[in-house]
Amino acid sequence: MKSYICDVCGYVYDPAVGDEDNGINPGTSFEELPEDWVCPLCGVGKDLISPVE
Repeated sequence: MKSYICDVCGYVYDPAVGDEDNGINPGTSFEELPEDWVCPLCGVGKDLISPVE
């Protein structure tokens, strides 16, 4: 699964780790995140988070 990086603050969402502080279990792909999920560091939406090249 591909990692994604926040265009604003640089937070990297790693699907192998998930975002357990916000109820996202390890193994959850970026595409499976709820539409209302936001960057846990700066609060921007999924539209400002890009695939890591």
